[in-house]
Amino acid sequence: MASVKWGILGASNFALHRMGPAIHAAHGAELVAVASSSAEKVSEFQAYAPAARHITSYEALLADPGVDVVYIPLPNHMHVDWTLKALAAGKHVLTEKPIAMQAGEIDALIAARDASGLLAAEAYMIVHHPQWQRAREWVAAGEIGTLRHVDAQFSFYQDDKANIRNRPETGGGSLRDIGVYTFGSARFVTGAEPVDLSSRVVRENDVEIWAQVAATMEGPQGRYTYNSMTTMRAYNRQVVTFQGTKGMIRLEGGPFNAGVHDMAEIELHQGPNRVLVERFPTVDQYQVQVEAFGASVRMGAPFAWSLENAKGTQAMIDWAYRVAEEVRL
Repeated sequence: MASVKWGILGASNFALHRMGPAIHAAHGAELVAVASSSAEKVSEFQAYAPAARHITSYEALLADPGVDVVYIPLPNHMHVDWTLKALAAGKHVLTEKPIAMQAGEIDALIAARDASGLLAAEAYMIVHHPQWQRAREWVAAGEIGTLRHVDAQFSFYQDDKANIRNRPETGGGSLRDIGVYTFGSARFVTGAEPVDLSSRVVRENDVEIWAQVAATMEGPQGRYTYNSMTTMRAYNRQVVTFQGTKGMIRLEGGPFNAGVHDMAEIELHQGPNRVLVERFPTVDQYQVQVEAFGASVRMGAPFAWSLENAKGTQAMIDWAYRVAEEVRL
C-alpha cells in the first residue's frame, strides 16, 4: 500500500526536532514538503529528510497535489483557521494541541471533518503510547479497585517573554500548553468528565503561568476527586497517580514527554510487597501517533483521539479559566 505523504505547515523547532523526525521514521509515512518563507529553516528538515521539498507559502502547500496530510504546529491562535483551510483543500490534518482556544470553536472543525469525509484530529500523542493504554486497561479491569482520586502535576521552567507560551496574543498559558495533558490524560484513562470544578491561577503580563484545579469527576468508575497543578515557573516534574480502594497506578519520570523528559514507566501498586513495573524505553510516541494516523487514513482504523475528545478537554480548560480565582505567589 502506498505511503501517506505528509507536509508540515511552518518550520517550528518542535516540528524540526520531534514531529519531523517522527514522520520521517514512521512506517507508511513520507515527509514530502515543509512550508516556510525560510529556505535555511527547511534545509534543517532536509538534513534528515532529503526528499522534503521547500514550499514558500502555507497556501501553496495546501494546494500541492503531492501532499495527503498536513501537520500544523503553528501558534495556538492559528490552529482553527488553518485546520479549516486544510480540510477545505482536501487534506487530512493533524493539528497540535490545543487545537482551539475555546471548546465551541471545535464544533466548526467537527462539521468540516464530517462534510469532507477526511480525518482531522488534535496531535495528542500520549494516548498512542502503551503506558497510557495500560493505565486505561488496569483501571477498567478493576486492578486498583474502585477509583477514588486522581492527581496530576506537570511543570517546567520557561520565563522568556518572547516565547509564545508567555504571550497572551498567541494563546499562552500553562493550562493551554500543558493542562491539556493533566486534564486529558485523566479523561482518557477513566472516561470521566467534571461535574464541578474550582481553580486558582497566577498571572504574569496577562498570561496564566500557574494553575491549581480541583474537580469532582464522574464516569464509568462512578465519582472520584481530581487535582491538577500546572506551571511554567518551576523545575521539571511530571507525575500522575490513580488511587483506588485496592491499589494505585503511578506514572512518573516522563509520562507526558516519554523518551524526552525521561523513560516511560508505569507502576501498579497492590500492596507493600506487590508492585508491578512496566518500562517502555524504545517507544517514540510521536512516531506511533503518525503511524496510527496513517492507518486511519489508509485503512479506516480507529484513531484514539477524536475532535470530540479534544473538545471535552478544552471545555474543562474553559471552565477552569471561567471560575479562576487569581492569587499571588
